Amino acid sequence: MVSEKDVYTYFEKPRAPLPLNYIARGLLGHETIIAAINPRSTEEVIRGILRAAKNQKSVVIFELALSEMSLSGGYTGYTPQKFADRCKSAAEKEKWFAYALHADHLTLKKGTEEEMDNLKKEIEARVNAGFTGYAIDTSFLFDRDEQNVEGQLKEILSKGLMLFDFLGKKMGESPYGLEGEVGEIGITEFTSVEEAVHYVKTLEENKIKIDYLAIANGSTHGVSVDAEGNVVPQLGINVQRTVEIIDEFKKLGFNTRIAQHGITGTPVEVIASTFPHGNITKGNIGTFWQRLVQKILEDYEPELYGKIRNWVLENYGKEDVDEHKTFAKHSKYAWKEFSNEVENISGETKEAIISKAEVDMNAFIDALKMKDSAVVCLDYITENNLSKTY
Repeated sequence: MVSEKDVYTYFEKPRAPLPLNYIARGLLGHETIIAAINPRSTEEVIRGILRAAKNQKSVVIFELALSEMSLSGGYTGYTPQKFADRCKSAAEKEKWFAYALHADHLTLKKGTEEEMDNLKKEIEARVNAGFTGYAIDTSFLFDRDEQNVEGQLKEILSKGLMLFDFLGKKMGESPYGLEGEVGEIGITEFTSVEEAVHYVKTLEENKIKIDYLAIANGSTHGVSVDAEGNVVPQLGINVQRTVEIIDEFKKLGFNTRIAQHGITGTPVEVIASTFPHGNITKGNIGTFWQRLVQKILEDYEPELYGKIRNWVLENYGKEDVDEHKTFAKHSKYAWKEFSNEVENISGETKEAIISKAEVDMNAFIDALKMKDSAVVCLDYITENNLSKTY
């Protein structure tokens, strides 16, 4: 096993993001879940997360979805290149390059030729920006009029295979990780074992091996809040179904594991005690960091926070909807509107964000059992002579 000195020597050295498949395959068989962080707000969040990861010798994944980051800026103002540059800047400041750059939810909703062409342009932009992981999401194309799984997943798979193939040609010989999605996140119907197996098996038959599979297992994106604005704990993730799916994958010899979306509202103690670490191997945490920054702004930059809150309520508020719930649901759209002002907050506020992000990331590292994951990944890279890390 590599030494602690080796790990710091390797990951403190400026380098491009780690190929996501090196993380997935390096940690296969280990009871750990790697946090996939959606830092849609400020660079300081990324810095705090990297600082905690460095102290605990951990790898981490940074990601944004197509809706948030696009050639036109999405709802955050990020283009793929801008996001890649921001993560690189944070890594340079913290001297920790043990991260993958993931394109989350490359979503196809209708499957039209125009939508396919636009999505290919977005994929190409991420390839050019140096992303090392890609989530092809065709789950919206599930056909509920069909009676059998093959028919229900026909469009999900046919369009998905076209996109996986396009991506493969663009990436060429460069290593990268893959995620697929068979069950639309947030729907009430849980993904069945049969659906998950048919999806992964069909991809494998077409020489596409995905590292992660996103399923519908009771999670939702974002958070729910009560009348006082407090987060309502999310406890509805169906762990049993998740384990059943992975057990079947193992029987069939598939190395695909679960990407658990939407765990912002899941208490860290529940993650630590009930999540099947090693079956779930990627845990997406997004809105949590947005709320962290908002709370710091409320305390340190109350005037700016007030402007953001008023803008959200004026643009999205409804008379019959509690304002806390409106803000929780729609405040994500304010980042682009107030990007310049958020970029120019005081140094004291920025340091407060870094410190709080570091503390909270330490809690996630413990709950997800991420400590020393960079050691394991470097072992995998070294043992397999994977010199091509860009």
